[in-house]
This record gives sequence, structure tokens and C-alpha cells, in this order.
Amino acid sequence: MSEAGRAKKTKEVAESEAEAANAIVVEVDEASEIEGERELSAAELRGAVESLIFVAEEPIAARAIADVLKIDVTTIDETIGDLATEFDRRSGGLQLREIAGGWQIATRPEYHEHIRAYLKSKPSAKLSLAALETLAVIAYKQPVTIPEILDIRGVQSPSAIKTLLDKRLIVARGRKETVGRPMMYGTSKEFLIQFGLKDLSELPSIEDFQDLAGGGS
Repeated sequence: MSEAGRAKKTKEVAESEAEAANAIVVEVDEASEIEGERELSAAELRGAVESLIFVAEEPIAARAIADVLKIDVTTIDETIGDLATEFDRRSGGLQLREIAGGWQIATRPEYHEHIRAYLKSKPSAKLSLAALETLAVIAYKQPVTIPEILDIRGVQSPSAIKTLLDKRLIVARGRKETVGRPMMYGTSKEFLIQFGLKDLSELPSIEDFQDLAGGGS
């Protein structure tokens, strides 16, 4: 074979090997995107976790984030801790809070008066006073029955119970083993989310319930 022929053959082999290598890279990249196995840098992981917490409609658990990112939950817990510290260090208007078994980006308490002033200027569907009082009784006395609520409030609460059930702020907790076996009620996960509580140990003061008072339901 002539020198020119050998050179041409060498070039063709090189091009063929390059194409094969490119094809392998593409296949690996495509598989990684589908399976979510591409290794993330620490900065990328923080960004991904923060994005998921931001777009989640309700507090999202570390386990759910780990499942999405295909990363062990311990690493996610550490990343969330770093993010929470980062939010605190900024001393801005937002914080990362553990609420109802998950994580959510929320406003800081010191700015709540400004937020309330803004929200009060907007029309919104708030709880009636009867529903508000009933919710307070259930929150602090749960599980509690309708007759027990009546004893505390002094008035019937059927319509208020229906309103709270419709708004998913309370749920049935089974029947009490007493005469008539009345249904017992307690607060729901939605209640924790609405009040921004990690759990019932963080229940607000009675005065904080006044923020929900307003137009009838």
C-alpha cells in the first residue's frame, strides 16, 4: 500500500474511533440524565435541594428529596442543615423551617406585622369567629368530641365543624368509647402547614388565632 493510502487508512480509523468514543459518551450522558445518577458538586446539590423545597406545594421531607435526586438521605439532611445555616447567616426575610415533617421556605417572624398589613389589604376567605373558636378548642383539647366542644364554647358547633373539615384543618380521630360513641376530632397536617408548625408542641398562643378571624365561611 502506498504512503498516501496508509495515511488515508489511518485517518479513517482515527475518525471511526473518535465517533465510537463520542457515541459512548452520549449514551452514558443520556443514561445518567434518565437515571439521575450524575454526580453533583456540593454547590449544585445545595441548589437542587433549595429548588425542590421552593417549588414543593407543601413541606417536603428529606426522604422525598433524596428519592428525587438519587442521593442518600444522610447527605440530604446535611445539605438542608447547611442551607438553613446559610439562610440564617443572610439575616434576610426568609428562613428554612421544618414544618409538619418536611421543609419549607418561610418568612421570618419579625416581619409578620408587615406581611399581615399587606394581606389584610387583600380580599381573602377567612374563618368565621365560630369556626375560629372551634378550631382553637380542637387544637388545644384534641382529640375532642362535639359535646365536649359544646361544653367549652357553650354553643353548638356543627356548621363550624363542617367548615373546618371542608378546609381540611381538622380530621376525624375515631369514636370515643362512651355513651353514643361520639366522633372525636383533631387537627390535621394541613393545620400544621397553615400555622407553620413543626408539630403540635409549637402550637401558637390563643392570640395568634386572631389572624384567621374575619369574613364568614
